Amino acid sequence: MNSSINTTYSSVFEKDLVNEIEKTAVRRNVSQEDVLIDIGDYVKSMPLLLSGAIKVLRVDENGDELLLYFLEPGDTCAMTMSCCLGHTKSEIKAIAELDTELLMVPVQKMEEWTATYKSWRNFVFQSYHSRLQELLHTVDTIAFLNMDERLLKYLKDKAKISGETTLHTTHQEIAYDLNTSRVVISRLLKKLETLKKIQLKRNSITIHSL
Repeated sequence: MNSSINTTYSSVFEKDLVNEIEKTAVRRNVSQEDVLIDIGDYVKSMPLLLSGAIKVLRVDENGDELLLYFLEPGDTCAMTMSCCLGHTKSEIKAIAELDTELLMVPVQKMEEWTATYKSWRNFVFQSYHSRLQELLHTVDTIAFLNMDERLLKYLKDKAKISGETTLHTTHQEIAYDLNTSRVVISRLLKKLETLKKIQLKRNSITIHSL
């Protein structure tokens, strides 16, 4: 992978800022399932996604995980920004959903650009707003949807992220993301298959309609 910042961010940032990002940010490639940030890490740079996708999880004291949201090309993580600027430990876990290419922006530059570039300030504020909306949507999903509805929404979200209608995943991996048991996920997947919403194969799930 060798994605260009101009392709992803030229419509967001002015040319001078794009040039500064190219000069100062560190390009990083991560493979699917790699952990980028873990609970308790100190975060010293902010990610700008060029390609791929990242899932952001909350983890409780027992190690149980809950998917909060996905990040796609053009996104950054507001929680990472908060950790950087506040010099606090991470309270989230970030894992590569796909092979992903990132630009890591040092915290010193984040502060400098906030004072210098209007487009950067707008990007930061919009990122906070977008992640807040996604968190509220996650809360609504947990509070108001049945588990089978949550499961189908999760599968459709993953399909949209990957651009494929067939997902290569296990029942246990889904259970981790939705903070439930594998037995519950297996039962609900069979129910969705009976309703002809999905097709189950060994370690893969095909979604019939998005």
